[in-house]
Amino acid sequence: MRKLIVAAAAAVVLSFGLPAAQASAADDPPKADAAKGGDKKDADKKSDIDLPPFPADASVKQVTHVAGKTLNYTATVGSLPVRDEKGKKVAEVVFTAYTLDGPRDPNRPVTFAFNGGPGAASVYLNLGAIGPKRVQFGAQGDAPSDSAALVDNPGTWLDFTDMVFIDPVGTGFSRSLVDKDESKKRFYSIKPDIEYLSRIVYDWLLKNGRMASPKYITGESYGGYRVPRITYFLQTRLGVGINGMVAVSPYLEPPMDQAPEFSPMPWITTLPSMAAANYERQGKTLSPAQMKEVEDYARGEFAADLLRGRRDPAAVDRIVAKVTAYTGLNPAFVKRSGGRIEIGAFLRELYRDQGRIASVYDSNVTQEDPFPWAPDGRRNDPILDAIIAPTTSAMVDFDTRVVGWKVEGRFNALSYEVGNDWEKGVEATEASPDLRQAIAADPKMKVLIVHGWDDLSCPYFVSRLVIDQMAIPGDAGRVKLAVYPGGHMFYSRPASQAAFRADVMAVFGAK
Repeated sequence: MRKLIVAAAAAVVLSFGLPAAQASAADDPPKADAAKGGDKKDADKKSDIDLPPFPADASVKQVTHVAGKTLNYTATVGSLPVRDEKGKKVAEVVFTAYTLDGPRDPNRPVTFAFNGGPGAASVYLNLGAIGPKRVQFGAQGDAPSDSAALVDNPGTWLDFTDMVFIDPVGTGFSRSLVDKDESKKRFYSIKPDIEYLSRIVYDWLLKNGRMASPKYITGESYGGYRVPRITYFLQTRLGVGINGMVAVSPYLEPPMDQAPEFSPMPWITTLPSMAAANYERQGKTLSPAQMKEVEDYARGEFAADLLRGRRDPAAVDRIVAKVTAYTGLNPAFVKRSGGRIEIGAFLRELYRDQGRIASVYDSNVTQEDPFPWAPDGRRNDPILDAIIAPTTSAMVDFDTRVVGWKVEGRFNALSYEVGNDWEKGVEATEASPDLRQAIAADPKMKVLIVHGWDDLSCPYFVSRLVIDQMAIPGDAGRVKLAVYPGGHMFYSRPASQAAFRADVMAVFGAK
């Protein structure tokens, strides 16, 4: 999920975060080992890192049901090392793999899944969207104290692909084995992140004898940013061809926060999602046909009038009238804003008279505002506050009790610390160049980009504009955009999850 641990209004890469990520050696600075004497410089480099070793990989047989089929499969939780240039182990990355039981089919695909943040574990795709079991989260009315018991997931992909969910360093139970400064350089930086995670994919394939299997990459939010970049790195640097990509609510381009006083892009890219949320509140059925009018306006008359600016009062009046109609906001508020509605202000204003605040991930999911009279919003995002407990409890119980992977340490579903330590400038980087190059490199590869209409953290219209500008060699239909009712985690709605599964099956050629 788009998680750049920033204010919800500025969300350009899913602000998913938790208090300090524990059980990672990166959390504590190194201490000099003065007792052993020797050169002080050498002593200063030594650390008191002393973590208990990870247990050996553990597996359990399980059963799930989907589309009238009974699936017998093996769930495995384990770790893979990350090594430096000299072969020293500098981190351990934890994975959760689901493989269908029975004779090995050389044509059975394997899919690698990542969430985003940076700072999020893969638990959201795993136990929410596509894994064989799920726990409810992300919808109106969900609460931290809801049951963490896992049930069969009707949206799972397991009937047509094995799956490997990967937790980057500092998330889940994955951990760095070097000090904080070294961790920031090796793991909390844009380019190294892509490189070591690509190597984890390679190492899992090698360890499990799956190099010849069809391979797919999926990721959510900043994980969607990782998808094309990991794919292109695997193609061109590690020699691993990828058959398809599925980017879920991806962060592909950074226009939302770029020069909002000058560029029209922040307002163009967010207006359709604001309108979609308004239509939903009115009980209208969302569809591409329903949304075409506002999309045409956003890239046409709206863009032209925004560029005319306040020197053209008639243009401002037109903007205010249209934006008021599309968003359902108070006309006086829209006029004060000049029709340029900032995300944070939108989320606060939408339900201000009810004393509630909306989520950047789905503006129709709200909670009571604990500070309703404050001039600015003072609370964390409503969806974030509700999802950490059930997902963390469910994943820890699954790993340690169900699978029997008896690890010590804390599970970081979302880590504020990783987000805060991340390389500055990620919000200004883009993944679409790698998407273009990966597509050009393999004319057979299929790409599906999916969004929820109501998502303001990673608005769907950004991906629409990216695809419309993209050269697609061969069959242009192999790159598709699908948008569903809901927000960033649209899969929390059963109908949207079912539509998503059907679209993904088409990418895999599954029946």
